[in-house]
Amino acid sequence: MKNVCVFAGSNYGARPSFKQGANQLGSLLATKGIELIYGGSNTGLMGEVANEALAQNGDVTGVMPKGLFKGEIVHEHLTQLIEVQDMHERKAKMNNLSDGFIALPGGLGTFEELFEVLSWSQIGIHQKPIGILNIENYYTPLLDLIEHATTEQFMYKSHQELILSAEDPEDLLEMMINFQPPTYDKKWST
Repeated sequence: MKNVCVFAGSNYGARPSFKQGANQLGSLLATKGIELIYGGSNTGLMGEVANEALAQNGDVTGVMPKGLFKGEIVHEHLTQLIEVQDMHERKAKMNNLSDGFIALPGGLGTFEELFEVLSWSQIGIHQKPIGILNIENYYTPLLDLIEHATTEQFMYKSHQELILSAEDPEDLLEMMINFQPPTYDKKWST
């Protein structure tokens, strides 16, 4: 695994442990020689993961639409900043640059990015590992919802196996490195 795309909140969240987890992940990626691909902002958890990777001499590529520059503050010390036209191009670019994905705590944008790469994997667009850094059980309600969707037969058990989850960044990265795509059940029921 040469590079990982991290989805994260542009805010810090309510708990200091969220920031600590972002810092741990950024440091881990850099020390393992794994390039960080992310949204290009210097704010919130996005900025923290990038700052820590850079502090450890890691490579960090940010991908940001030109129109967001007013709303998000662009990180000025990245290894590379790629400017794109819109959010759709941003997500496609981050996907193309990445060997896997990790979601840190975040809000709607983070959820949307996570669900898009999960959906892409479910229908066979990619077979890259997708991890959730479940700091202080932040994503446990989401994982419970996905279990509920399986129980209610809106998705197959094999699709749940697309989501790797751990509280510790090292454990999560190890799971991702060893990821073997599941044998999928058919997507649609008849």
